Amino acid sequence: MTRSVPDAGVSLPPVAPEVSAAAVESLTTRLRRRLDAAVESVAALPVDIAEDGTYGIRCGEDAWVTLKPGPSGTITSPDQAHCTCLLSPRCLHRAAVLGAGPVADATPSLAEGQPTEPAAPTAPGRPSAEQVRAAGVLWTAAAAVLAAGAAAAGAVPQAELLRAAHTARLAGLHRAESAALGVVRRVRDARGPQGAHRAHRPDELVAALCELLLVTHRLRAADPDPGLIGGVPHNHRPDGPLRLYGVCREPVVGPGGTGGVVTHLVDGTGRWYTLRDAGPGGPARARRAGTAHVAVRSFLSDHERLSRGGLVVTGAVVAPDGRLLAEPGVRATFAAGGPWADVVPAAAVPDGTGHAPPLTRCDVEIVAADGEEVLVRVVTAGVPGTGPTVRLAPAHRHPALAHTANLRRLGACPGLRIRVLGRVDPDRATTLRPLAVGPVPGAGSATLRLPGEWRDRVDLGYDLLGDEHFPLEAPCPPPLTAAEDRPVDSPLRRVRDLVELAATGGRRAAAEPARDSDRDGHLALRRAGFATGADLFAALGEVAARRPRDAFGRPVADDRDHYAAQWLATAVYLAATEAALGRGLWHG
Repeated sequence: MTRSVPDAGVSLPPVAPEVSAAAVESLTTRLRRRLDAAVESVAALPVDIAEDGTYGIRCGEDAWVTLKPGPSGTITSPDQAHCTCLLSPRCLHRAAVLGAGPVADATPSLAEGQPTEPAAPTAPGRPSAEQVRAAGVLWTAAAAVLAAGAAAAGAVPQAELLRAAHTARLAGLHRAESAALGVVRRVRDARGPQGAHRAHRPDELVAALCELLLVTHRLRAADPDPGLIGGVPHNHRPDGPLRLYGVCREPVVGPGGTGGVVTHLVDGTGRWYTLRDAGPGGPARARRAGTAHVAVRSFLSDHERLSRGGLVVTGAVVAPDGRLLAEPGVRATFAAGGPWADVVPAAAVPDGTGHAPPLTRCDVEIVAADGEEVLVRVVTAGVPGTGPTVRLAPAHRHPALAHTANLRRLGACPGLRIRVLGRVDPDRATTLRPLAVGPVPGAGSATLRLPGEWRDRVDLGYDLLGDEHFPLEAPCPPPLTAAEDRPVDSPLRRVRDLVELAATGGRRAAAEPARDSDRDGHLALRRAGFATGADLFAALGEVAARRPRDAFGRPVADDRDHYAAQWLATAVYLAATEAALGRGLWHG
């Protein structure tokens, strides 16, 4: 018995990188040209799921593709994918279905009986010759994806990158393999049916490409740093019970129409953890999930109560990114929370388990509304009006969520002092996207007045601020009269635009500034004191536009290595400089 599932929110099973790559490699050149269109068409087809967990997709009158995942729910062997057409297994239907499935994490499960190849032996203190060769193969595949750009990096270059990632795993290069899989996922997000939804996050693609190219560049140069090798990520099991304190709830609206909530928590040392509940439903489900039951075994509470309280977890299982996993043996009980001023740490304690990075916390004084955004001055050393002027922008603008309405209400109360917790906008260092706000301790009547049950915090995506939460009178700050008093994005925005354009649009797109002789951008960077940034900005455009030719003027082999190295140098400079600027702006 089967059930038809045409809902776009239901995904195909994850596919091991080597299985997907092998399916593409088996196609003829003619079929490879048709593969991208076939992958796109698979996304719109209904999926039949049998009671034994087999997935079935009809790709034509005589083509019925079946996927039978192993116990882990992942396709780890070519034998788990079949098609009824005459060309199978070297058929377009099978390759398209495997290419449409999400990329599985590395390292197959031993419970499925899949043998694991031994990693290449590593000489003490440096990578082996096999690892250097594997890094070179991965660099070449990554450079090809960068030159094409996410918009043109279809199934074939993705398959080449997946094959190179598998080679890296066999050589024991776990960090490089993980980075390669991350690039493929970001490229697919940008190219998929929901790519437009994620078009505002090219920074994720840039970060993934930068990590992959940087690691492989250093490895192929035989860099002895053991951190470049990495290790297979494992879930962390604390020795004793975890005592966690709720911080805030964050609505999640993701690609593919997913929606849900993430509740952020911290322990007594400042390490961050998350509880996530996401599924099909988009913003409407994100709104409902804010008061939904928490999916932890034996825990009878909801996300709203947890975000203002806490819990004790015994037998905890923590994913490398800080997610609490509801696995067998995990037990949780509700516990009292604490005042928000004490719970929210000013900075996180880094550790080796890869816990979720902290959110940015600061105290600000509201200056004025600016459309849907709010202009504020950062409070430095506890003195209002002394810090830089920055913006608060809605984390989500969908009307089903309360971010925009709450910021509009805050912007109508100049002089109010609030404590803000949020994320710095990756594209604008002077913009913070707050998730929660609360009163500033010691601010007297110039801060929020919240009911006791809110525990000194407002989840901006769920709670709705009203007149009763504001003081009757608040001192008005001096108005913004000069243009220089307003937040001004760093001239590095030009560098970021070029780096992101290169990652999404490819080498041809990155060459446009050089063709247009963007002298204004170069001079603006130099006038602002970013001489290195100006040189890198100009060099990237020039290298992108350069096309080597022989003595007769004919195009010769593309110098992708040189272009990839120049893009990498620019991206590394950009990330380091923006991080330093952000620390100085938000943390003084």
